[in-house]
Amino acid sequence: QVQLVESGGGLVQAGESLRLSCVFYGRDFSLYVMGWFRQAPGKERELVAVITSGGSTYEADSVKGRFAPSRDNLSNLVYLRMDSLKPEDTAIYYCAARRISSSEYEYWGQGTQVTVQG
Repeated sequence: QVQLVESGGGLVQAGESLRLSCVFYGRDFSLYVMGWFRQAPGKERELVAVITSGGSTYEADSVKGRFAPSRDNLSNLVYLRMDSLKPEDTAIYYCAARRISSSEYEYWGQGTQVTVQG
């Protein structure tokens, strides 16, 4: 069984930075691909960033150059560094995990709110 717990959200001004953290409770963290998603009010959930066990990353075009995922396989932690935040980044951010062999994210955190005031 896997549990994910996010933290680090908050209220910031446009242009400021935040770092989200996600703790992976379970076994074999290094066998999971970790994703960050977000959902804004009235909008569908969208994929923001992905990091593989080997450290390869993907960022959505809307955040490329501003957001960066990272992970610490020894501590079962995954991070999302968010710089130059914009009001349109306001959303609930979720951490998710999927096995390397799977195309579906099986485990989700409870989410952390990020609000950017412009």
